[in-house]
Amino acid sequence: MNAHAPLTRLDGACADPAAGVTIRQERGQRAVFCGLTGIVWLHRKIQDAFFLVVGSRTCAHLIQSAAGVMIFAEPRFATAIMDERDLAGIADMNDELDAVVARLIDRRPDIRLLFLVGSCPSEVIKLDLGRAAQRLSRSFAPSVRVLSYSGSGIETTFTQGEDACLASLVPEMPVSAADAEPSLLVVGALADVVEDQFARIFAALGIAPVRFLPARKAGEMPPLGQGTRYLLAQPFLTDTARALEERGATRLAAPFPLGSEGTTAWLWAAAESFGVSRARFESVVAPGQARAATALAPYRQRLADKRVFFFPDSQLEIPLARFLSREMGAELIEVGTPYLHRGHLADELALLPAGTQIVEGQSLDDQMDRCREAKPDLTVCGLGLANPLEAEGLATKWSIELLFTPIQGYDQAGDLAELFARPLLRRTRLEV
Repeated sequence: MNAHAPLTRLDGACADPAAGVTIRQERGQRAVFCGLTGIVWLHRKIQDAFFLVVGSRTCAHLIQSAAGVMIFAEPRFATAIMDERDLAGIADMNDELDAVVARLIDRRPDIRLLFLVGSCPSEVIKLDLGRAAQRLSRSFAPSVRVLSYSGSGIETTFTQGEDACLASLVPEMPVSAADAEPSLLVVGALADVVEDQFARIFAALGIAPVRFLPARKAGEMPPLGQGTRYLLAQPFLTDTARALEERGATRLAAPFPLGSEGTTAWLWAAAESFGVSRARFESVVAPGQARAATALAPYRQRLADKRVFFFPDSQLEIPLARFLSREMGAELIEVGTPYLHRGHLADELALLPAGTQIVEGQSLDDQMDRCREAKPDLTVCGLGLANPLEAEGLATKWSIELLFTPIQGYDQAGDLAELFARPLLRRTRLEV
């Protein structure tokens, strides 16, 4: 059942029709975080939302450790910890949950949107959090809405937590008053500074109205209509995209806004859809491209010809590989990714160098063996693999850091390159 399953070669936009990337699936043991991790960046985005994990002490430790930077502030997440009475079936789980939510809302009257986040203990799986959310929404309406989604490691990995969260918002999004009028929706949790930068560029291009999902306030979720066109800002939002299209929205195909090249192509997909001339587009984006070129230059020398190996973790691997290869001159040994949506990533795949080895899924032991044999200059992986690989003499970059750090857009291109250059610089200093 873990045998490698070769897939059809995907041809890129290359002069040689036989050129393209090689994709194969791999199944076996995986090393990834669960979808609860997404709370760490989502709770900073929706400013009046609260994430209540229904789970065990293990869930609480995971969230607390991953979000330790919030220790000096009152965070907008918590864990309703199941104890022995719950596990033994002595207590009524729904009554217990209702009591916890009531205490939470009484203590935090600023909450306007409450997410009940499922985890993987068997008793949580048996609990119908969707029905509980409906019941609690009725109880606390109209001041608080309660939604639910699963962050269970059985159902989700790492970044899929954001996908599940945003997908739960889509049915709640209002119907656009101007249903058929064109509008642009940018989908994916972006740092506020990045969102503001993109908003200014779209305004300069004359594209309006432009909205973002998720919104910064629970009561400001964008409307949807038949004229809504959406751009994915993250490559892991499969369920969210499906939910948007079921409500009539249309996806604009594009690479993702990582690096100068990706940002330009992403912006052009919107500009072309809204009838912006190429001349106007180039005049608007030229300053951003110039800033990105200046910021990238010092890192290109450090990253050029460096051999990079990606373990599957965040689903950002393919756009990141494209950035490192095309803009930094790095060599791609293997690009692993947990899941590969061929439609959403078609533009990215077409930009990868011919012969790029992509592995969808994971057989951890096999990938570790290939990585050790290749001896890459830089290995991009999850936290659980970084220390063992560092102990073996390999320089590593934590995948999770690429989610916590603003990396999209022109003004963040240098920061993105610096994240990859930093481990190489650190190793150089240690060797001295």
